[in-house]
Amino acid sequence: MSASAHAIVVGNEKGGTGKSTTAMHIIVSLLKAGHTVGAVDLDARQGTLSRYFANRRGTAARLALDLEMPRFEVVESTDDGAADRERLLGVLGELAPASDYVVIDCPGHDTPLSRLAHNFADTLVTPLNDSFVDLDNLADVDPQSFEIRRPSRYAETVWEERKRRMLRDRGSVDWVVLRNRLSQLDARNKRRVGDVLDRLASRVGYRVAPGLSERVIYRELFLDGLTLLDVMESDSGVDVTMSHVAARQELRALMDALQLPGGTRAVDAA
Repeated sequence: MSASAHAIVVGNEKGGTGKSTTAMHIIVSLLKAGHTVGAVDLDARQGTLSRYFANRRGTAARLALDLEMPRFEVVESTDDGAADRERLLGVLGELAPASDYVVIDCPGHDTPLSRLAHNFADTLVTPLNDSFVDLDNLADVDPQSFEIRRPSRYAETVWEERKRRMLRDRGSVDWVVLRNRLSQLDARNKRRVGDVLDRLASRVGYRVAPGLSERVIYRELFLDGLTLLDVMESDSGVDVTMSHVAARQELRALMDALQLPGGTRAVDAA
């Protein structure tokens, strides 16, 4: 992929962690900051990001809103791995030279296309629900001592793709694990998950960052294809509540933590 675009890959081999919601908010944040953005949905079967954009187009037409949209492509996995690879490389070859960022939303399971996308990542974002069920996606943890037995298959996959990236173009991958759907309460399980994540970070090679909390507003925004930044605009048709304001602070912290070149201005300006 052309060096003109910074590739952000949102990946995790587990469903229900908020990958598409996270990807959508990153995309719109960058668009509102004035960046050109390309977006790719590799999870055509689930199609959450695709439906998000379809809902967004519908809301824009219904309310006569000028909602920012990226150049958006869907690449579906088939039984022909070589043809799938060529399609994805073709899409990236078109999007990257004309974009500041390309955001790729991966499926919640291992596919050749997902592995290829990981190989092109400059920033890899892995949303993770705050539980040992989801932590199993990163490591095998002893249930009694909470010691880390070994990295998971997904962590090994990321390691392999980082090595391939280094051999291909000497590039590096900044891996950021987001603690999504954090409880507002200080629970013992929450502290234990945080401790294991911190200890595993240096061993596997990622940074831990705050993600998006479990809030009803995210599910409501999906139906209209809107993000937190959209609802702060007076003509969005959504009544802004304190929950929206608190969630905007979460988004600000997320974008800051990603440390993208010029990527936080939209949250500051909203």
